[in-house]
Order: sequence, then structure tokens, then C-alpha cells
Amino acid sequence: MSFITTKIIHNEIVLVTINHPEKNLLNPAVMTELVNALTEANLNSEIKGIVLTGSGAFFCGGLDVLAIQAGGDPVEFATHLIQVLKLFPDFTKPIAAAVNGDALASGASLVAACDFAVTIPSAKIGTYEVSAGIWPMIAQVPLIQRIGPKAAMENVGSGEPFTAQRAYEVGLVQRIVEPSQLINEASEWVIKGIRGKGAVAAGRQAFYELAELPYGDALNRSFEIFVSMFK
Repeated sequence: MSFITTKIIHNEIVLVTINHPEKNLLNPAVMTELVNALTEANLNSEIKGIVLTGSGAFFCGGLDVLAIQAGGDPVEFATHLIQVLKLFPDFTKPIAAAVNGDALASGASLVAACDFAVTIPSAKIGTYEVSAGIWPMIAQVPLIQRIGPKAAMENVGSGEPFTAQRAYEVGLVQRIVEPSQLINEASEWVIKGIRGKGAVAAGRQAFYELAELPYGDALNRSFEIFVSMFK
């Protein structure tokens, strides 16, 4: 069984779908396929952008914790998850999340790691681990990076995922749309993202590099990148 499916939409965009019943949980096999699908799309010169979504009623329920509790190696699960999340800043193409249902725990991390995100009104997005007595040590990182520590703590520290409306208010998603509009709306954001053509590849990577640097260091690094553009 393939856990990740891909198809071309709007000619230049690839739709990558997590398909692991029943909540699209992440285990090493699923994450290996996801890494392969995303990497292939990023390297394919005929693909201009990516939309990531889930099958069924869930976008992604996060790591398969029950599988870990049943004897799965937590190091293996964590290593694969970090491998997935480290991919996103290095993409040379824009990627949007089409949140078709709840995006929980590491599923919320995937949403946060995307450049853009569109959600349906009923979706919950965020971590829930604190409510179960666990801290989402890895899942919190993309949320902190994307929406800042104050807004991220509202979810991470309480264990209560954001509603779609609250996710929009804190900047985790760009739009809330009806399910019938979801993929088209996410695609529209990717289309906006590819308007920069050749500038997108270097510019997008620089954006995420600069976002992680202190203000002064970011300005110094931006100077280096700017000058190199004209050499």
C-alpha cells in the first residue's frame, strides 16, 4: 500500500496527499514516502509548486504514538519526523497546505512548515499533547518559528488546538474556505508564489535563513546575498 499519492493539478502544481487510514498518522514508512514524494516534486523541473493535503476526514493526526507505545523505536520516529520538517526551508518551490481536516501534533507542524495554508472551517490545528501529560518537544518548533512564542504557547502550553478562526487570527493559515474550494484556494496561493519565477528558488531559501537569525545578523547576511546576486 502506498501511503502518499501524487497527481498533477493546474498543469504545473503537484498535489501530495497523505493517505494512511484512519487519521493519516505518521510512522517511519509514511514519513519516508512523504520525504521521497516532496523531494521528487522539488527536483522535478516540470513542477512549479506543491500542495500538501490529507485523505478522508484528517489532514494529519501527528506521530503514531500508539505504535511507539507498542514497541516502536522513538528515536526512529523522531529522526524521520525531523528529516521531514527540515525539508521545507530548503525547497526551491512554494508549498501550500490544504487543511482538509484536523491537523494535530506533528500534523500541525506540517501546516506551520508550509509557506501558505488554507483550511476548512471545522478543522482543529495545533498540538494537544500537554492535555495528555506530554510536551510536544519536536512538534512545537515549526509553530514557534511561524507564529512566534506567545501565540504558539497559547496552543502548545494549553494542549488545546486552535480553531480554524483562531489559526487565521494568529497567522497560521491565510484563508478559511469551504471544502469544495480548498484545493483550488491552496493552489491559488502556490500560483501567487511562483510569479517570481527564477527568483523564487534563492529568495525562498534566503527568507527562511534570515528568519532564524538575530536582526543585525540577518541584515548582514542579507547584504551578502544581495551583493552575490549581481556577481
